[in-house]
Amino acid sequence: MTNLEKYNQAFCETFQLENPDFDALQYMGIEQWDSVGHMSLVAALEDAFDIMMDTDDIIDFSSYAKGKEILKKYEVEI
Repeated sequence: MTNLEKYNQAFCETFQLENPDFDALQYMGIEQWDSVGHMSLVAALEDAFDIMMDTDDIIDFSSYAKGKEILKKYEVEI
């Protein structure tokens, strides 16, 4: 499984989405991506990529696209 597939899978499984418009996903943009959903997504990504995200990065993780940028800091290329 590629890193992009792992990334997309984390979003789909965490938020129970089928065929989403990934690029449109933003924090609080869908009902499931609230504060609790946000922490569930972070946990799923940390497990998928075997990383531990800094608090500032967790707070800055505001969209699907921003998440890709943040993961680069952890040497995860999507």
